[in-house]
Amino acid sequence: QVQLVESGGGLVQAGGSLRLSCAASGRTFRDYAMGWFRQAPGKEREFVARAVFSWSHWRTYYADSVRGRFTISRDNAKNTVYLQMNSLKPEDTAVYYCASAPTGLATGEANEYDHWGQGTQVTVSS
Repeated sequence: QVQLVESGGGLVQAGGSLRLSCAASGRTFRDYAMGWFRQAPGKEREFVARAVFSWSHWRTYYADSVRGRFTISRDNAKNTVYLQMNSLKPEDTAVYYCASAPTGLATGEANEYDHWGQGTQVTVSS
């Protein structure tokens, strides 16, 4: 049974940083694409970042709104994926979810991911 557990959320002032972690179990972690999504109150869940296996390399992709500020990384030995968030803005406030896809490739579409964590709240004050 695949389980994803996020941690690291919290309250931070605008301009600050947070690092989210997602610990995975129940799947050979290194073989599967991982993504981060977020959902703000009253809004749909949106793609934030993903790490996929393409052309024999792990590659990362970001939403335009976070590119240059957020970094997704993974430690396959620890079965953990991270989201380093810098220069946070109030509009980054949301519940952040990590997700695992059933293959090494996935786009930013949420329906391509088959397992999800419970989410962690990130609140950025102005």
